[in-house]
Amino acid sequence: MKSALLLGAAVAPLLFAYPALAQTDLASAALGEPTQVADIIVTGEPAMRNRSDDVVPTLSYDLEYFQRFEPLTVGDALRRVPSVTFLSDVLESDGVRLRGLDPAYTQILINGERVPGAGLDRSFFVDRIPAELIEGVEVVRSASANRSGDAVSGAINILLRDALTLDGGYVRAGGILLSDDELKGTFGAVYGGQVGPGRLLVGGSIQGRRNPKEKFSQRFDEPGGDLDNIEVQSDVRDGTDYSANASYEVDVAGGTLQLSGLFVRTDRTQNENSLEYNGGAEDPDELAKINANPLDILTDNYSVGARYEREQFGGESTFRIGYSGIKDDQYEREDELDVEDEVVEGEIVDSLIEDTELSASFAHEFELANDTKLEFGVQYWDKNRDTAIYSADGEVEGVSSFRILTASEFGDFEAVAGGVSTIEETRIDPYVMLSGETGPAKWQVGLRYETTSTDITDETADDDLRNTSSDYNILLPSASVRFALSDADRITASVARTVRRPDFNFISPAVLEGEYGDNDFLGNPDLEPETAWGGDLGYEHRIGRRGVVGVNVFYRKVSDLIELVNTGDYSDEALGNYEDAIDDGATPEEAAEELTSFVLTADNVGDGEVYGIEFDLSTPLDFIGMENTGVYANVSLLDSNVDDFAGSRRFNSQSNYVYNVGFTQDLPAWGAAFGASYRKQGDADSRIIGEEVTTSYGADLEIFVEKTFANTVVVRLTGSNLLDSSKDEVFDKFNTLEDQIDRDYDEYELETEKAGPVFQLVARVAF
Repeated sequence: MKSALLLGAAVAPLLFAYPALAQTDLASAALGEPTQVADIIVTGEPAMRNRSDDVVPTLSYDLEYFQRFEPLTVGDALRRVPSVTFLSDVLESDGVRLRGLDPAYTQILINGERVPGAGLDRSFFVDRIPAELIEGVEVVRSASANRSGDAVSGAINILLRDALTLDGGYVRAGGILLSDDELKGTFGAVYGGQVGPGRLLVGGSIQGRRNPKEKFSQRFDEPGGDLDNIEVQSDVRDGTDYSANASYEVDVAGGTLQLSGLFVRTDRTQNENSLEYNGGAEDPDELAKINANPLDILTDNYSVGARYEREQFGGESTFRIGYSGIKDDQYEREDELDVEDEVVEGEIVDSLIEDTELSASFAHEFELANDTKLEFGVQYWDKNRDTAIYSADGEVEGVSSFRILTASEFGDFEAVAGGVSTIEETRIDPYVMLSGETGPAKWQVGLRYETTSTDITDETADDDLRNTSSDYNILLPSASVRFALSDADRITASVARTVRRPDFNFISPAVLEGEYGDNDFLGNPDLEPETAWGGDLGYEHRIGRRGVVGVNVFYRKVSDLIELVNTGDYSDEALGNYEDAIDDGATPEEAAEELTSFVLTADNVGDGEVYGIEFDLSTPLDFIGMENTGVYANVSLLDSNVDDFAGSRRFNSQSNYVYNVGFTQDLPAWGAAFGASYRKQGDADSRIIGEEVTTSYGADLEIFVEKTFANTVVVRLTGSNLLDSSKDEVFDKFNTLEDQIDRDYDEYELETEKAGPVFQLVARVAF
């Protein structure tokens, strides 16, 4: 009922908005003129989506669009934009799944530049960037020649505040109350102004983070079968995020030099504790296992860069150099008591991943004739990724009550298969791009040529596979056009070829035993990247002075799709079982019944399709005399098709829809405002060899109330997850590929994860 009311409240104004024609262009701020701080922390009017002037289809949002709901991270902010989904735990927003696809299909940029991530799929977790650092966010739906082509589903460009952003400063302080009655503090400050011959911006924040959750699992022998056991688990993530950024801009030698730096530290502990009971009741007499699983995480993201622009050679040249990286240090241990066998087993995993990128680029743009411009350039990246993962096991028998194993009860640390490696990747990508304006049409065409050279050294692989290398080159054409039907109406169209490079674990030549059920996995260094031809076609209509409504359809044809395949070789466990059967006197024909699991690998197997329709509305209701009321709504219907070993399915973990609705109401006479936001994401299915998962999420309701004092102070109370959203997963588990096809279950599991509401009270004071 709540969802229906909110959806109706947000969409109903569209019935009035559609026939409204805007005759007045949006006023544009003078280029290079800093914004007064009070104008940022005190909005005074509904904040809407921008109407981007880019030819490439782009949705643009200023910080004010998100700020009233006080998102903690960029991930929290992105939950309000079209087609963004997550497959995270409740209250977490880490890997962006633009148009529902895996995070590796989405390019994450910071100020237009790529950033490395710790994930094996090359993705960057956006919850690493505090929302307080950003100036805005762009959702770039298609590709262009002057941007890296690894953006099959699109790109998210996170715009940080720079030296020209602010004139003045402000302090932010507040508290966050969690559902377990724990209180976390948050503090930040930022200042921008003239310093010496140039302008400086500095900012920093310290932000408490906590996410208490409860999980409940039921495990059956098969769907509709006997209940084998239940598990009751608590999962608490607790820590602090630290961030600092700086930017300095100054005129040098006839040009403009910008220096910038960013540092973000995530210091977090995750404690998972669980009790497993035989049968279906939390009966102490049926207690089967006690488990403690703490994880310490220390992650540093950093980047420094210099950009120099100068008019020369009849146009403008831009030089850029940057260095960015991530250092992810994790220490995890797990101790589990098997009550019946009176055995405590322990494991410690110590991992360190360091991924750095040195980048440089040159671009030159000049006007040819008749409003036509030519841009050409070259971009260079040198990536170095070092992975060191070691584990140690321990076991103690005759233990009647749970205890943590001591250091002396563990064996020596040994390298995890595939866990000690170095990956060096070099890219040199030249491009050329032509853009112009012809009557009511603005257009852009380009050609990009990406060259990639990869060298892998894996210390855990067999000697003949320890050092491998691969090279591939890809030609990426692109074209976009924006056609103005009137002052209020326009059509955008874009076509581009994009690429997705293979996951690191898929090209590592190490053998991972029992990686998929009982099946082993061997990486394939000869994998080719996936490529995609895609198109976007959109219509956008301006409503009143600042409103906008749009609809967009998209299609991607993905080639050389990377999927798991069977090598035909038997797994280590299968061969061991075969030999044991022979030793026990079985004939070769009888022992062959043990050969049921295999060595899997990744290969380029065929094609896939991704398609959908996206609608978004963002407008104040000034065209009906309600200039202090703003509404927004976006709905994305997502679908895809790919064939695998079991038939047809969507791309793994793609939600079939996502929608957001909300409103804000300003009360100028009282210096106050309030609003609400509602979000719902559809089910996501995944199928790989050995396991099938369906993930469902409950809806999320957020509210805010704010009050302004003396035009320089804003106090805001927000509440999120007010519906106690849950994450529900259904797991179909199989030991072998044959079992999966025959539906012979190893286990059928239902898991529910819940978290309570979160409240924030935050004040900003401008100076």
